[in-house]
This record gives sequence, structure tokens and C-alpha cells, in this order.
Amino acid sequence: MSKILVVDDEAIITMQLEERLTAMGYTVAGMASSGEDAIEKARRLIPDLVLMDIVMPGKMNGIEAAKTIAELEIPVVFVTSYADDAIIEKAKQVRPYGYIVKPFNELEIKAAIEVALFRKTAEQELRKAAHSAQEKSARHPGSDAEDDGGAEYIDLPEIKTVLLKDIFTDIVLFLYADPTLKEPIFRFALEAGLKKRGRNFFAYHRSTLQKYFLKEIQHGDLFMRRVKKGEVYLLPGILEKCSGSLPRDPAASTLQVLFDFSETDEFSDILTVKDLILAKKSQGVPLSGIIAVNMADIDHNQIKLLSDGIAKIIISTGKETTLSFANLSFPSESVAVVPQATIDDVVKKSLEPVVLSLLEKPISGYDIVHEIHNRYNVLIPQARIYTYLYDLEQKGYLLMKTSGKSKLYSPTDSGKKYIHNRLNEFKFVFRHIMGESAPAITPPEKK
Repeated sequence: MSKILVVDDEAIITMQLEERLTAMGYTVAGMASSGEDAIEKARRLIPDLVLMDIVMPGKMNGIEAAKTIAELEIPVVFVTSYADDAIIEKAKQVRPYGYIVKPFNELEIKAAIEVALFRKTAEQELRKAAHSAQEKSARHPGSDAEDDGGAEYIDLPEIKTVLLKDIFTDIVLFLYADPTLKEPIFRFALEAGLKKRGRNFFAYHRSTLQKYFLKEIQHGDLFMRRVKKGEVYLLPGILEKCSGSLPRDPAASTLQVLFDFSETDEFSDILTVKDLILAKKSQGVPLSGIIAVNMADIDHNQIKLLSDGIAKIIISTGKETTLSFANLSFPSESVAVVPQATIDDVVKKSLEPVVLSLLEKPISGYDIVHEIHNRYNVLIPQARIYTYLYDLEQKGYLLMKTSGKSKLYSPTDSGKKYIHNRLNEFKFVFRHIMGESAPAITPPEKK
């Protein structure tokens, strides 16, 4: 049972945390109300993790206390009401294992704790491996130490504001605490897979994405299968069938998979699916995709079993978790965190390319508003969207059809050319503004 030290000067917060942590199966080793008290109890109680407030009375705040506690090799997760840039920059300097903004919920706390404990275990193993390599090198001078090439662990707590390059070019483990945040990511993954051609396989317990891919499912470009309780064991056979009958055309011989295990009762079967995917990839099968698992009912030891052999891990801990910092053994250079205010500004001022990029298939104005909110957490007035759609329709670039109560807009032949030209123009302009070299894209056609 993992032992947690709770540090907060507000008695009601420590009481709430003690009650929630106990209900989740953790042991509250102690409670402290100041930085000095936190250090003393951390040294005496040796907890597995510290939940630390930042602003507290006394000469030492939570950040200063965390710096000392980190020397004891005890993970610290900040739980605070403060998230301004100055405090975040100071927090980053002590390399905490997480940063949770109040108010928080139970799932967010559990996810942050399990991720921190998982990282602690992984770091200890990395240190042991490095120590063993040094001993081996000392025993056999001149021999090359074995390179373990550690995995890249990346925390994406607020998925709409974090950009990760080339996320769907390999096997990725996606751990989520809030199931409501996964659907936009899955939809993006499926769209990316379909653009690569080849075969696409989506296995899920629950999903609402079927309605977005009716044509692709009908044409056989996307195979979706609902996995009922007790049927995870069927997936290895289906995967074998998919990977064993890929077409000879190299451009269409890829297999993109997306497995969403929102129910984790059959954990051993989930591991079997993961091992089969990795084995197929090592055999040269052109396979990529995502293995997604709900973190609600798994612990850090199970996270370790899931992550073995997988190079990239995404962890979405919840809506209120704003930042999470990895230690030195978990590089974060490939992640760019973009403030939500910046995204609001860019989307609202560059709405035209955003809307045009969504007009690849018939779509309603309401769905455009909903999709922009899902992707970027930005709410655009419907009137603004419909005004723009109406203008494109009057120019002959869009065709409007009524489907039930919805008005669906799709590009005409001249509209497809217009959209292609406009998007390319935007790409050239953005590249020029940023001072980058000309992109390798199709130049706009002459009108």
C-alpha cells in the first residue's frame, strides 16, 4: 500500500484529501501545514509520495520544501490554486512529478499519483541499469556498455493545448483518466490513419465515432468492432487476420490499429494484445497505432507492464490538471505546451483556414462549431460560422442539402479547387511570416 504525505495549510483540504486517498486504497502517512514541517515528516516517515501545496505560512513555501524533499528521492506532486506563469516557472526548476490545480476531482488525484509512482519505479530501474553497466565496464575495460535506450514518457494532461510531433507513426500507449476527453483524440487518429491509406482497425468497448466514418466503414477502409465484456481474447485472432492479408501495393499495405480498453477487468488479455502488436511490428509488419487504457482501475505496477516495449506514452490526467513535469530521465523537448489564450487568439483570428479544413466531407454549421470546440477548446458563435458558409454557398463554392433537421454543406467542384488554393495560400503566408523556407506543397493554382 503506497504511503502519501499530505502538505497543505488548509485543514479542510487535508481532511478531504485524507478521506479520498483512503477510499482509493492509499495510506496517509502524515499531514503537514508548512514547508518546514513537510521536510521533517518526509525525513522521518519516508513516504512514497508527497502531495504539496505551494503557498503556505512560514519561512519556506512548498517549492522550496520540494527542492529539499527531492534530494530524498521522494516524488512531489504540487496541488495548488495558483497557475500563473511566474509560479509555474519556479515550480519547473525543482522538477516535480505533477502539478494539479484546485479544484480537483478524485480521478485526477489518482492518475497523478499513479503516474508519479510509475515514474519513480522506472527511474530507479534506469539507475540500476546504469550502475550495472558501469560495473560491467569496470570488470571488462574497453567493452561497450549496453544501451537500454530508455522509453520516452510524456505527460499530456490538457490534450487540446499540447502538440506532439509524429504521434501516430509508431505504437503509442495512451492512458486516460477522463473518458470524455478521449473521443477527439481517437477521431483525429482515425482520420490520420485513413489519410495514410492501408487498413484501419478500431476495437472499442464504447464509442460514438461510427457516425463520422459511415462511408469509410461501408467501403472497407475502416473496420470497427465493439468488444463486449469477456471478448478481449478474440482480438489476437482478428489482428492476425488483418495483418496476414495486407495488399501487395506498398502504398496501401500499412495497418493502423486503435484499441480502446475502457474496461480493464481482463488485464492479462490486454497485455496479450499489446505483446502481439509489438511482435508483429518486430517481424516487419508495417503497423502503427494506439493502445488506449482507462487508468481508473489500474495501478503503477500495471502501467509499467503496459509500457514495457512501447517508446511513447501519453497520459491525460484530467481537465483540471494543467501541467506535469518529468524528471531528467524523461525528456520533454518534443512537447510544446501552448497557452489556451494563444490558441483562442489564433483560432478566432484565423477562422477561415480552420473552417475550410473541416469541409472535406458534408458537415453542418453546428458540427463545425462543435468540432472547433472539441479540437481547440474555443467556442465560436454559430452566426459567424453560418454567415461564412452562406457566403461560400452564394459564390458557388458550397452546396447545401437538408438532412433531417440539419443543413449539410459540401464543396462543389469549383469549391474544392477554391479550398485547395486558399489553404495553400495560408500555408505559404504562415511560412513567410515565420521566416521559414518555402514548404514542399502544391502551389496555388491560377484563378
